[in-house]
Amino acid sequence: MSTSLSQESSPNGQQPVHTPAGLIAFAWTLVGVPLAYGLYQTVKTALTLLTG
Repeated sequence: MSTSLSQESSPNGQQPVHTPAGLIAFAWTLVGVPLAYGLYQTVKTALTLLTG
């Protein structure tokens, strides 16, 4: 059984899937915006509690 260097495959024999960069950016935005807002609210509340 010979393996060609130009043909990449995973250990289970399937071809790797290439996800479009736009989809990755959209997914990170979908997660990152609420995360950033939650962190902002947490820091704002913590500062209010700690500084009086």
